[in-house]
Amino acid sequence: QVQLVESGGGLVQAGGSLRLSCAASGLTFSRYCMGWFRQAPGKEREFVATVSRAGVTTYYADSVKDRFTISRDNAKKIVYLQMNSLRPVDTAVYYCAADQSETPQRSLNPYDYWGQGTQVTVSS
Repeated sequence: QVQLVESGGGLVQAGGSLRLSCAASGLTFSRYCMGWFRQAPGKEREFVATVSRAGVTTYYADSVKDRFTISRDNAKKIVYLQMNSLRPVDTAVYYCAADQSETPQRSLNPYDYWGQGTQVTVSS
């Protein structure tokens, strides 16, 4: 059974940092591109960042570029999202997802597996 378990969310002041982790089990982790998405109250789930199978290629939403960094450790089966210079608009539930596509995808549809999410709240 595939499981993706996010952790590291919490409450932080604007300008602060958080590092999210997503631990995977039940799948051959290195064969999946991994993505982070987020959903704010009353809004649709949106793309944040994605990383290729080997961790070489990354893509970011314009809203987080130069502030967030996605990375992965295939030996530990973990994908990370380092979030710096956080803003109140970054407040959302953050989800990690796994996708078997050969190249990392920005849209939600290709992703096969999803975690339950972790809450990130940024106060002003």
